[in-house]
Formats: sequence, C-alpha cells, structure tokens
Amino acid sequence: MSTIGFIGLGIMGNPMACHLARAGHTVVGYNRSPGHAAELIEAGGTEADSIAEAVKNADVVAVMVPDSPDVQNVLLSEDGVFAHAQPSTLVIDFSSIRPDITVELAREATRRGLRLIDAPVSGGEPGAQNATLSIMVGATDDDFAAAKPILESVGKTIVHVGGNGAGQTVKAANQLIVAGNIELLAEAITFLRAYGVDLDAAVKVLGAGLAGSAVLDQKAPKMLARNFDPGFRIQLHHKDLGIVTSAAREAGVVIPLGALVAQLMASALANGDGSLDHSGLLRGVERLSGDNEGGIR
Repeated sequence: MSTIGFIGLGIMGNPMACHLARAGHTVVGYNRSPGHAAELIEAGGTEADSIAEAVKNADVVAVMVPDSPDVQNVLLSEDGVFAHAQPSTLVIDFSSIRPDITVELAREATRRGLRLIDAPVSGGEPGAQNATLSIMVGATDDDFAAAKPILESVGKTIVHVGGNGAGQTVKAANQLIVAGNIELLAEAITFLRAYGVDLDAAVKVLGAGLAGSAVLDQKAPKMLARNFDPGFRIQLHHKDLGIVTSAAREAGVVIPLGALVAQLMASALANGDGSLDHSGLLRGVERLSGDNEGGIR
C-alpha cells in the first residue's frame, strides 16, 4: 500500500481519492478551497492544510485540477509538489491539460529526481464514483508499471498509450469525439421534440441501434429531464476543445467539425452556461431554433 498525497478534491478528484483510501492506501487530501474533504475523511483518509503537508511523506502524488495553469501552479510553485516531494516520488497527473506542457513538466520532474506521468481520465462523474474510468497513460514503461496498482483502484480500462504527453493527446481526441456526440444528440432531441415524438421511446430505440453510445446513455436522460447539474462543466469542455484545436493546427491537421463544435461550446459559455454540465449544449441548439424553454414552438 502507498502513501498518496491527493491534490484536488472536486467532482472527479473526491471520489477517486475515496476509492484509493478504501483500497487501503494512506491518502492525504488537499483542496485549494476548504470544505471538500468530508467524504475522504469518512473513507479513511485525512486532510492537509497545504500541498507541502499533503506530499511531504508521500511516495505517490495524485493531481486532479482543472487546467494547465492550475497544474503548473500545483507542481512548480514555491509551496508546490516539486519543492516538497521526496526524491523518486511518482507524480500522477489525472488532469486534462496541454500535451506540450505535460512534456515540459515531465522534464522538470526528471531534473529534480522525481517521476511524472500523465493519466487523464474519461468517464465523467459516474466513472469516478464507480471506479470505472478509462485512463490513457503517457509514461515510461517502468513508471507505468509502478503506477498501475494505483490506477486500477480508480479505473477500469487502463492503457499505456506512449511516452509523456501521449496520454494528454489521446484525451484531447476523446474530448473531440465526446463534444461532437453531445452536440448531435442535442440536435436530434430538439428535432424529435419539434415533431411531437415520444422522446423516451425515441431515445430507447436509438440507443439500441448504431446511434447508441455512452454519450447517449449518460446524457440523453439529463437532456430529457433538463437536469444540467454538472458532471463535467461546459467551461472545462470549452478548455479541452481549445487544446485540441490548437494542437491540430500545430500538427497541420484539419478538424472542421471539431472547430464548429468548439464554437458552439464557446457560444454556450458566452451565454452564461459555463457552469452547467456539457449536456447543456441542448440549450444552445434550442436558442438557435428560437425555443428557449425546451417546448414545441
């Protein structure tokens, strides 16, 4: 069993830290804003007052924060992980950030005698709660082997996809596919509603055919119930689409549909929907259709 400093106890990080504690690891959690550690403490973990306190005795540090600057701050600041972790500590970054920044951070970790892997996750809040996340790992073979017992406590599908940065690149592709699926699902539901179709019946039969997907299974019920409580916020998906469109441009790859969905995500953010679940893209389709109430015009 490992001693794990877990940084970031939000929607995703909190249940992941709890799973690690229940698996028998010694988990010390830290969150920038207080009041997020109650479930971890109930699961057998403890709460630290600072990053330094969380990582000082850890042999593994897990990070789950929103964006590239957040990861850089957590790792590189004067009070951060790199300054206070013990030599040879394995740092697992579960966050979704820019691949080039991950590569830079991995080099800096090596320079300081630490090990860093990128292990972004997919599966949203349900995957985090049920420990069924899909984890795409960028790491050396040895570091992947060292991290795998930790990853197996929070995920179901764990794949080593290459060296540092490869995990973030695969996650960017994942977010591209997910955003496109959610947008098309939102358009389909708005289309069906306009014709007075029984939406529950329509979603049931669509889900059983080639149109079926994890996105349909998880997001159609939220759209039909107009429940946009965040499992994954629009503002975070907007960030991820910025990563993939920028990386695609640098690689000379054309992603016309992805670029369009990125603009629709940006529109949702500009219209005040950033704190909603990304199933809230439905509201954007409704706005464009002149129907802000989710009814039949």
